[in-house]
Amino acid sequence: MITSPHNPRVRQLLELQTTKGRKKSGLFLMEGPHLLAALLDANITPDEVYYEPALLRRTPKAQALLARLKRALDTSTDHLIEVSERVIAALGDVETSQGVVCVLSLANFSAERMRARRAEARRPALLILDRLADPGNVGTILRTALAADAAAVLLTTESADCFSPKVIRAAAGAHVALPIEGNLTWPEIAERARQHCGEQARVLLAEGSSPIRYYEQDFRAPFALIIGSEAHGPSREARELATQTVSIPLANAIESLNAAMAAGIILYEAVRQNRQNP
Repeated sequence: MITSPHNPRVRQLLELQTTKGRKKSGLFLMEGPHLLAALLDANITPDEVYYEPALLRRTPKAQALLARLKRALDTSTDHLIEVSERVIAALGDVETSQGVVCVLSLANFSAERMRARRAEARRPALLILDRLADPGNVGTILRTALAADAAAVLLTTESADCFSPKVIRAAAGAHVALPIEGNLTWPEIAERARQHCGEQARVLLAEGSSPIRYYEQDFRAPFALIIGSEAHGPSREARELATQTVSIPLANAIESLNAAMAAGIILYEAVRQNRQNP
């Protein structure tokens, strides 16, 4: 058992809480029994798992998860490591530790691998996040995009790191099934939109001042949707790529909606249209 947060191995893991550390190592952290179960359900085996025995044996459900984890990992090697409460608290990103932290390879979560794991389906929506810096918003949007069965989510270079602990926690398992590409340039995003939509890319930009309502659009054909920063609005590049602006009607002098809320409203209009008129 590792008992000290100053253990060299633990100090290396703490570097994975930073974007620089994740890029350097090619690894990231995923915390909590719920996300561990999602990984195992998807037949994704963590590189390493650090767990605090007492915390992970408090309930029968947690005990069953631990037994399942031991079957999935080669416990004769160094992949399953017991740690103290102090260590698991240091590794985690929440105030009250959930008892388990997984170490995973970024390469195993590439958009290509996520697409290969998904069942074949028609997915008209491609979501683009333009300079969304708040990790909670980004994570919530990822979760909503998966629930609405979007084709993928693309993030610009100025958006939050999609593999940061706060984004992963807010996404609540979306990373396990949703194709996500972060840190993309606008030429790369334009190419992804063209690949998704065809030669005549249809790119909608959510903007409060647009006279065109989102529900007036036909969302049955492939489209890309840009959600911009609440603080700064759409970037110049987003405006240049967009072929149409759309708005959500607001009453009582409300100027704008939370970015995650706006994304959810528009994506679920696409869900409604495609279920009503497949």
